[in-house]
Amino acid sequence: MPLDPQCQAIVDAASERGSVFDARTSEEARALYAASTDVFAPQTPALKDVEDREVPGSGGPVPIRVYTPNADRPLPILVYFHGGGWVFGDLDSHDAMCRIIANEAGCLVASVDYRLAPEYKFPAGLMDCIAATNWFAQHGQEIGGDISRLAVGGDSAGGNLAAAVAQTARDDGGPELKFQWLIYPAVDFTAENASLRDNAEGYLLSAEAIRWTMAQYLENEAIARDPRASPALASSLTGLAPALVQTAEFDPLRDEGQAYADALKAAGVPTEYVLYEGMVHGFMRMGALVDRAGVALRYGADKLRAAYST
Repeated sequence: MPLDPQCQAIVDAASERGSVFDARTSEEARALYAASTDVFAPQTPALKDVEDREVPGSGGPVPIRVYTPNADRPLPILVYFHGGGWVFGDLDSHDAMCRIIANEAGCLVASVDYRLAPEYKFPAGLMDCIAATNWFAQHGQEIGGDISRLAVGGDSAGGNLAAAVAQTARDDGGPELKFQWLIYPAVDFTAENASLRDNAEGYLLSAEAIRWTMAQYLENEAIARDPRASPALASSLTGLAPALVQTAEFDPLRDEGQAYADALKAAGVPTEYVLYEGMVHGFMRMGALVDRAGVALRYGADKLRAAYST
């Protein structure tokens, strides 16, 4: 189907004024992304509590923000990793998404402010995400969480981190996860496919921007084959947590997300794949301007809620 009219308006505005994906310095990208938050973020529900905390990590304290809904405790826990090409994004950029998820899924959401590139190259950010997940697995009950019902999730670069955390949890004796929620994830730095070619430019995230973020995040191109950086290249996907993979039609990352979902299914992992036609990369953060953002986010929250009950 054609590009959704609401997404088309955003693409048109970006072509006139520029967007975060046109930035070529980390400082410029972060400023543009922060400014877009005020434009894209929808109204959010009232929650019982929102608290900024820190958990210990190998590189020092890791800032987190914990969202507690108005629901009976103990609550299941989602550890969430924001998108932003491993270079930009923070607790504020995904605040609205996390509030909606906490309310709709009836769970604690712990948003992780992991270290960013290029100041901190791979695997620094991933190590922060692993540390945060492990902390909640061990201490979640201290803030009203049910550590037997733990999940991870993230969008774009955050989807990459969530997939890598899920694999690490399986391989390194980490916590047993109920679910992994992967929103238009970047899971293969070596990918070559139709969506990378067909959506290479003109739909916000470009092939050039992907190459730029890769250069910021990875010390060298050889690391692109490390499964911790490219989870789709793992030698085995068996035994991983059930997954929901959501992608957007006009997104360079569409096909690698679908390929990862297919590979998870082939490995026996209960997996659902959903393609949102007419949408662009990052649309689920654009709820103030894109109606289907809320639809997709609430669909994922419903699947998360169901996973906690199994």
